[in-house]
Amino acid sequence: MPMIAVLAAAAALAAPCDLEAPSGKGSCTRAAVDRLKINDLQAIGTHNSYKLAISPAQMKLLRGADPKQADALDYVHPPLVEQLDAGARQLELDLLDDPQGGRYASPLAMKIANDLPYDLEPLKRPGLKVMHAQDIDYRSNCPLFSVCLQQIRDWSKAHPDHVPLLILINLKEGGLKLPGAVQAPAFDAAAMDRVDAEIRSVFAPADLITPDAIQGRRKTLREAALAGAWPTLKAARGKVMFALDAPENQVAIYRGARRSLEGRAMFVNIEEASPAAAYITLNDPKEQAGRIAAAVKAGLIVRTRADADTVEARTDDRRRQNAAFASGAQYVSTDYMRPDTRLGPYQAALPGGGVARRNPVR
Repeated sequence: MPMIAVLAAAAALAAPCDLEAPSGKGSCTRAAVDRLKINDLQAIGTHNSYKLAISPAQMKLLRGADPKQADALDYVHPPLVEQLDAGARQLELDLLDDPQGGRYASPLAMKIANDLPYDLEPLKRPGLKVMHAQDIDYRSNCPLFSVCLQQIRDWSKAHPDHVPLLILINLKEGGLKLPGAVQAPAFDAAAMDRVDAEIRSVFAPADLITPDAIQGRRKTLREAALAGAWPTLKAARGKVMFALDAPENQVAIYRGARRSLEGRAMFVNIEEASPAAAYITLNDPKEQAGRIAAAVKAGLIVRTRADADTVEARTDDRRRQNAAFASGAQYVSTDYMRPDTRLGPYQAALPGGGVARRNPVR
């Protein structure tokens, strides 16, 4: 390619542009963008994306018992499809195991203060449930994991040019230490298999970006990620990848005796030196800025957070989100893609606008 053309292409990609913009729109061409790898992007997403507000009377109960925790849980998200329409390209779902069904269909807080209607029928069905805390913060846009997945799949099929969606999965165990509270069982190997099975029951292999697809013939997933084995945006548009954002003990159960993640549907949050490393959660973009930048430059995909526990929203503090976007993390999570007018004007948005941009570190 002549040097003038090379410089022109580099200038186009260096300028602000939306990686989902149709060809000819914005300051970069689709052809140039599509040659980028998926770890060359940066997009915004949401934390606990399923979450509805705790009812007023139940929030009053919580605030009387633990004001700080009440503040931390006082946020809400619209339906998943609305978030995707607004530009979220990372979603987060918390799962609770319930193979027989009905375990979480009688929340303790509802027994004490039943002030706001909520349909408990989906919770009576067998299958993995989606909620934050089963006895107090149980209201969900899609209480059944399978339904959440179907909503994401249907949106994806209707928008085949979207950059890859990252779906983070948390696994909830235990519960409140109060009389009448329900304990969520631990995720054993069989429960881990059920998570993968539900994902694969909704998404066809061609719709997923999996650890096996990235590892290919290399000895480990980490080796593949560091060698740049991620697909291009052209190949990855319209696809979805899942990551288990879990503590070490849960990751170990999910991984089992595998060298990396052979046969699994999800990537895992794991130390950068692990043979299974390709994705990592580093949620503090100020304290962990150096580690995030190093991981991104090496070839890993990173998620961080622009805000947490409603703290930034209550003071309109943008320093954390500025650090998050500058860090190079590919996916930056927020509770405020739109402001919460009760708290103030705070909002997190991708610098320069648009849905996804070229990664500032890569």
